[in-house]
Amino acid sequence: MIVAFSVTPLGVGESVGEYVADAVRVVRESGLPNQTDAMFTSIEGEWDEVMDVVRRAVDAVAARAPRVSLVLKADVREGVSEGLTSKVETLERHLGAGS
Repeated sequence: MIVAFSVTPLGVGESVGEYVADAVRVVRESGLPNQTDAMFTSIEGEWDEVMDVVRRAVDAVAARAPRVSLVLKADVREGVSEGLTSKVETLERHLGAGS
């Protein structure tokens, strides 16, 4: 499965980058395939391992913030691996075909 999620600390002021970094650090240290962009962090793996990483990422932010908002979107598809890269490669191939 692939999960795209965003963890936002609430009640800590306008600048939240240092708190979000705590969550991203947990994801990167998990060893699971992942990527982070301006809005979400995506992580790929089996259900239990991915959800455990998301929980630990939320806990890392909650350790320093009084409240945490979590937005999560999941693509649950058995038998697919390397979806983080293969989906983008397919899109790029289609974009190139139209040029």
